[in-house]
Amino acid sequence: MGSIYNRENILQLMEKENVKFIRLQFTDLLGTIKNVEIPRDQIHKALDNKMMFDGSSIEGFVRVEESDMYLYPDLDTWVIFPWTSEKGKVARLICDVYKTDGTPFEGDPRGILKKTLKRMESLGFTEFNIGPEPEFFLFKMDANGEPTLDVNDKGGYFDLAPTDLGENCRRDIVLELEDMGFEIEASHHENAPGQHEIDFKYADALTTCDNIQTFKLVVKTIARKHGLHATFMPKPLFGVAGSGMHANMSLFKYDKNAFYDEKEELGLSEVARQFIAGILKNARAFTAVTNPTVNSYKRLVPGYEAPSYIAWSVKNRSPLVRVPSSRGISTRIEVRSVDPSANPYLAMALLLASGLDGIENHLIPPASTDFNIYEMNDDELHQVGIFALPDTLKEALRELKNNELMMSTLGDHASEHFIKAKEIEWEMFRTQVHPWEREQYMTLY
Repeated sequence: MGSIYNRENILQLMEKENVKFIRLQFTDLLGTIKNVEIPRDQIHKALDNKMMFDGSSIEGFVRVEESDMYLYPDLDTWVIFPWTSEKGKVARLICDVYKTDGTPFEGDPRGILKKTLKRMESLGFTEFNIGPEPEFFLFKMDANGEPTLDVNDKGGYFDLAPTDLGENCRRDIVLELEDMGFEIEASHHENAPGQHEIDFKYADALTTCDNIQTFKLVVKTIARKHGLHATFMPKPLFGVAGSGMHANMSLFKYDKNAFYDEKEELGLSEVARQFIAGILKNARAFTAVTNPTVNSYKRLVPGYEAPSYIAWSVKNRSPLVRVPSSRGISTRIEVRSVDPSANPYLAMALLLASGLDGIENHLIPPASTDFNIYEMNDDELHQVGIFALPDTLKEALRELKNNELMMSTLGDHASEHFIKAKEIEWEMFRTQVHPWEREQYMTLY
């Protein structure tokens, strides 16, 4: 695809739309959006890739003695935030991070995804498309503007007002996203009270990950305008479903979907089956990145729709991988474990690397699991070769460290810093005394 924007039309749009500030945005290893905001008279410096920042202040980047880093804007990510003032609008460019010697920074999540996409291209594929399904909760805020645990509705799956009191907020989010160029496919209330989902059209992997980060920013910004706090925390409330971000994926060779075979019984090509096999093989290891918080593992339990077992199916939604019924150009596989706390660039890089592992090594997936896994006990599951995803972040990190492919895909710098940060997170959780413990033991002992 050709570029949408160049230096000239960006400068013209700045003048026409009265853009006064530009945010140069990037993402740290933990998935947090970072940005450097510059006034419009510094745009030429930014477009010349000469904007420097202190990398030592960013989680998982570099030490103080090697802190100078440069932001290289991707011009095709230019967008003007529609909610900013007519007196002076704010625009955004997503950037790649480079070192002072002009080489890409090996700890840049966006760069790690780009590197994995190059590996895909070396195998003859031209595009990796992803359609995400991000879910989030809306909570009321208190008088001090802090989030409470009170949801703003009592709605359920696909409910309408008056039970869905988040409808107006969700509609405004959709309108803002459409103003920014998103093609929204669906918007609805999810299963739990206060839980919502907005689905936008699939795109190539890099664009999708950029869109996920933009989506999160828009959801949080517009929710606050409604006096609400939006959270992408995987499991904010006990006893109800958590929030996932199912990833619908397909590989293309130019205009042909490499996952489709019209002559095969299920319409799935050998490539699709190999990709599925690679996902299943590496699932326990990539879970540390696709489900990267202590809280993530409160969602991956039986009974709340999230997958907890490593299997695939074309008929039911309990396994890790589902194959939706669409065929032809829409043939895809859906990985259901991913949650919205994940760094999208790292998560999608590891999912792609896993699938390519299956293709390169001609892996064969087990038989499709067309029964409800949650009704089987552990012995029955093991007899048919079905094993569980990790139960905790600690277990997932151990699996990640022992998987050579996942570690090499992340690279030495990113894997070292990611694992170190997450081990600290686990240790803080492990040593903390939680309210549940006091409720159970304070008067008993």
